[in-house]
Amino acid sequence: MRVLETKIQISASPEKVWSILTDFETYPEWNPFIRNAQGDIKIGEKLKIDISPPRTRAMVFKPVVKSVVENREFSWLGHFLFPGIFDGEHIFKIEPTESGCLFIQKENFSGLLLPLLWESLDKDTREGFEQMNQALKENAENENQ
Repeated sequence: MRVLETKIQISASPEKVWSILTDFETYPEWNPFIRNAQGDIKIGEKLKIDISPPRTRAMVFKPVVKSVVENREFSWLGHFLFPGIFDGEHIFKIEPTESGCLFIQKENFSGLLLPLLWESLDKDTREGFEQMNQALKENAENENQ
């Protein structure tokens, strides 16, 4: 297993960040990495996620929601073809801080194809996470003003 993790401090409340993060309808307006997301953020529900990592082909996948803790965390688990080939558990965490919150976006990758894909994931997908984190920060902080 390999873990890809990014973090950013956001000067907005966890509730504000959560409201933006879970409002899938607005993703096309602000999110450069997850261009479209559909479905209900409820454990066991299937989502439809369109991602567009820098320098790579856009992909659509249908993960299942694994955890939901309002204003703190949600995660999903996706597979390529079937479990064990290439799996990704994507996790969004919001940790309160004195000046707002720390947003953590990470993914636990595993499967037979992982060694072949890791270099691109560590570069292109990491950059996509960072672009999304920055856009979320700007959106949440601008809405505070």
